[in-house]
Amino acid sequence: MLAFIAENLAPIMFLSLIVVLLLGYPVAFALAFVGFAFGFVGIEMGLLPINLFGAIPDRIFGQMSNETLLAIPFFTFMGLILERSGMAEDLLDTIGQLFGTMRGGLAFAVIVVGALLAATTGVVAASVISMGLISLPIMLRYGYDRKVATGTIAASGTLAQIVPPSLVLIILADQLGRSVGDMYKGALIPALLLVGCYIAYILVMSMLYPKSVPALPPEARTLHGWKLVRRVITSLVPPLVLIFLVLGTIFIGLATPTEGGAMGAVGALILAAINRKLNLAMVKSALYATAKLSSFVIFILLGARVFSLTFYGVNGHVWVEHLMTSIPGGELGFLIIANLLVFFLAFFLDYFELAFIIIPLLAPVADSLGIDLIWFGVMLAINMQTSFMHPPFGFSLFYLRSVAPTRPYKDRVTGATIQPVTSGQIYRGAIPFLGIQLVMVVLVMAFPQLVTHYKSGQVAVDPASIQLNVPMPGAGGENPFGAPAAPFGSPAPSFGVPAPTFGAPAPQGTAPAAPAAPAAPSFGASPSATPAAPTFGAPAATPPAATPAPPSFGAPPTAP
Repeated sequence: MLAFIAENLAPIMFLSLIVVLLLGYPVAFALAFVGFAFGFVGIEMGLLPINLFGAIPDRIFGQMSNETLLAIPFFTFMGLILERSGMAEDLLDTIGQLFGTMRGGLAFAVIVVGALLAATTGVVAASVISMGLISLPIMLRYGYDRKVATGTIAASGTLAQIVPPSLVLIILADQLGRSVGDMYKGALIPALLLVGCYIAYILVMSMLYPKSVPALPPEARTLHGWKLVRRVITSLVPPLVLIFLVLGTIFIGLATPTEGGAMGAVGALILAAINRKLNLAMVKSALYATAKLSSFVIFILLGARVFSLTFYGVNGHVWVEHLMTSIPGGELGFLIIANLLVFFLAFFLDYFELAFIIIPLLAPVADSLGIDLIWFGVMLAINMQTSFMHPPFGFSLFYLRSVAPTRPYKDRVTGATIQPVTSGQIYRGAIPFLGIQLVMVVLVMAFPQLVTHYKSGQVAVDPASIQLNVPMPGAGGENPFGAPAAPFGSPAPSFGVPAPTFGAPAPQGTAPAAPAAPAAPSFGASPSATPAAPTFGAPAATPPAATPAPPSFGAPPTAP
């Protein structure tokens, strides 16, 4: 039994985590508990070193010093300030007037405003609740089908998960070890295509079922001509400027995502001040909500670090890699299984939980198969977006349910009695948009260039083609580094002394030699009568010397 547990400790640990999560325990504490529990089991069984948990302080400090994660509180604060400053209400009113003459005009306005809010706030809850409070009563007032109205609002709010500067993309970039800027660039085209697909669905509904998405009646269109143009300019320019401050500076390389988030937070405060909505109470509530969300993310991240420390210690990553690489179909088979796994887990887990639990297990496998991790991350981000639309657990549906009318009420403009919106209508309205999101996942999988265009401005360098050619001294009989030059470009000084000839004959036609230099000092030795000339290489004549006696090596000398 112990041998079976020792061999299968990694899968048992993963299944135990799923059971603890299904029991309803908070994700951060469930991750830490399973990590500590199986860590002690592994230490007792001799599978893990005793000092395993000594690495935890290092890991915690590494996460707390991660500058990439600073973008999360910046973007969250920016979104909350904009949501509380009334920008969503102004945009919905203005764009609703602009598209009001068309069938489905209000739905188009909700989708466009949802995309703009996603590009400025990046927070799903803020987008869904704002548009639910503002646009749902208007859509019900003018006869929109409840399923179409609720599905459009819920789906448009989830665009904050894929439209940069999404918080999910920041977390995914951190978990995949890739640049947040590259993740933003890769997600831009799929996000715009998803917005286009939502608009195309409303357009089809307006042609097939025109009564489900009627145009605004003439009495509801209060802005015309230059008044409408001026209102569009004054409502659209501020958020577009803020989008450039946040995304434009990141895309052109002028700012990092963290710096872009900081500029966005300051820009949101300035816009709120311009609209005369900035006050201390609003800033305090935004700061409180920002601190709450940031703490939530950090606690999950730290719990995931404890879990991954033990899971990697028992070779869990090897088990996952062998499991995923053994799937038939190679790269395509892995992508299909990975997306199905994320899709079904999204019924029960939030996108933060998926990013911290599942992505670290799948990323090494994708990297070993040669899959571009930015492409893989954007694909999973679109897939995780469905976690907000899954009936009956989708968070976006819960947010909309909290602001949708639950009992009949009398409309203050028309005086008509409006019937309540049921949960079944919200769930049925979400299904078409859920299908659109899944189609988008398939498109990104089939056409990787939708994401990999982020490489277009980069210079591709193959490490295998790099050559280092270092010439060796003496190669070919010459100095490969060149002959040494004389200092300052002039010949060496002679100081009045002729250059030595080293025994070589002087060339014909040369000038006579300079007078001989004085003799070297004797330092106490008796001077000779005639100083000997230097030979410089010529053999010197030596006087005959007596033949030395052979060594005796301790033997007594012989008599002569």
